[in-house]
Amino acid sequence: MNILIIGSGGREHALAWKIARSPLVGKLWAAPGNPGIAQEAECVAISMEDQQGLVAFARENAVDLVVVG
Repeated sequence: MNILIIGSGGREHALAWKIARSPLVGKLWAAPGNPGIAQEAECVAISMEDQQGLVAFARENAVDLVVVG
């Protein structure tokens, strides 16, 4: 399963940490993420307010689940 986490704070870091441990996860991204999240997921430089950019990224990368922090 491909998962995108939207956010850059401590809550999103905790989500990324826990989600990354699931055997069901194929690829994990965070937009925009932070250095701590980068240890668990690939951070992508898309603003949380850029709805069109987030939708385009999700479609291009076959994201199955979006978690909004």
